[in-house]
Amino acid sequence: MLKRNDTTEILILVTPHFNLAATMAFLDPFRAANYLAGKQLFQWQIASEAGTLCRASNGLEIAVSPLDRLKQMQPDIVVVSSSWTPEAFAGEPLLSLIRKHARAGSYTAGLDTAAFILAEAGLLRGKRATVHYEHIDALGEKYSEVDVCEDLFVHEGSTGTCCGGAATGEFALFLLHGIVGDALTNDCAKYLFYRNLRGLGAHQTDGQLEPMGLAAPPKVRKAIAIMERHLETLISIPELCRLAGVSQRQLNRLFQEYVRTSPQLYYRDIRLDRSRGLVTQTELPISEIAQACGFPSHVHFARAYKQRFGLPPRQDRIEGRVPFEFRAWPMYRPSMTSQNGE
Repeated sequence: MLKRNDTTEILILVTPHFNLAATMAFLDPFRAANYLAGKQLFQWQIASEAGTLCRASNGLEIAVSPLDRLKQMQPDIVVVSSSWTPEAFAGEPLLSLIRKHARAGSYTAGLDTAAFILAEAGLLRGKRATVHYEHIDALGEKYSEVDVCEDLFVHEGSTGTCCGGAATGEFALFLLHGIVGDALTNDCAKYLFYRNLRGLGAHQTDGQLEPMGLAAPPKVRKAIAIMERHLETLISIPELCRLAGVSQRQLNRLFQEYVRTSPQLYYRDIRLDRSRGLVTQTELPISEIAQACGFPSHVHFARAYKQRFGLPPRQDRIEGRVPFEFRAWPMYRPSMTSQNGE
């Protein structure tokens, strides 16, 4: 990482509806490093294309500088932070600035969905990259030249990507370690109550770990894992039971007890959840998305999609790209446990 002087300069580029918590979690280790070292090792500036105030996904607004005021800045680290509809805000002024700093030797990173913007700028061609798991399929479909993975964060030379959320703090500590070494990084991690740090190669999801503890029994978790491996080419429930080593009657009982729905509806819903990411984040034809998510009938797909999300896929492709504060995914709605058939 290029370092031009004793103080490392960080430029944070945010887009409308960015994730405020993830962005601040990234900055906090550098703030802690300044405090614990007793001197300004790092300084940062937050900017957006429009400048003035930028509204985050939780409705809060923060003051930011406009891009045209940063022409003379030569940051060591450039971080792009975006969340909803990153493609809508990947305008040429932002892309040009990112490319300019990358050519000048700045380390360039993307948080949450900003991998879309880095890919659009041409910085991820032939590289591994990650994005929030909700958008992994969309990133792979839109940018086939990017090696998309499900890691928490990826560091490749002068480029990095991070899935967002709490992982941005761990990504920042990883970068901090490369600049200040073990002692101060450990002090910062302890100061911010990071008990254990997940390093390079750690995955976003772990089938053996649930934040509130393992509630579902192994047979349910195994059945769900099998479903997730067969989202495009479906398997029957009897075949699922055979592979999971459980009778259909027992699987039905376990799903009702621990998942609050039937195996059939759960299987359908995770396919629909995958389809929504492709509908709202790519330009793939709706018929192709239906096939990719295990719905050979376009009519059946549209009907099931509307039942789950409240509007048909073609309408959601427009309205689903209009972010708003406190938007909830349907999996958190009471209708998830509806026992209506497909």
